[in-house]
Amino acid sequence: MTSKSFRFHPDAEREFAEAAAWYQERAGLALDFITAVRNKIEEVKEAPHRWRLVHGVRRAFVGRFPYAIVYREASDNALEILAVAHFKRRPAYWSQR
Repeated sequence: MTSKSFRFHPDAEREFAEAAAWYQERAGLALDFITAVRNKIEEVKEAPHRWRLVHGVRRAFVGRFPYAIVYREASDNALEILAVAHFKRRPAYWSQR
């Protein structure tokens, strides 16, 4: 089985970097956070339909960290990551992306 390609929405890429910086400044956990997000992205690439489709997007929770990868299948069949979203703040703020 071939995994899908993916790309970050520019705002999602920025969110990912900002969250990693926050974890580094507060707890020195940036590497753990980055690894957890990358591992979840790999899971999503291998089985993108595993997570429930709601309003055209899917959310895969990162696990140890209170974040979710919000993504959809783009017209070119790649996965577009719309947000690396903290799931206890501003629900659906990314919905206009």
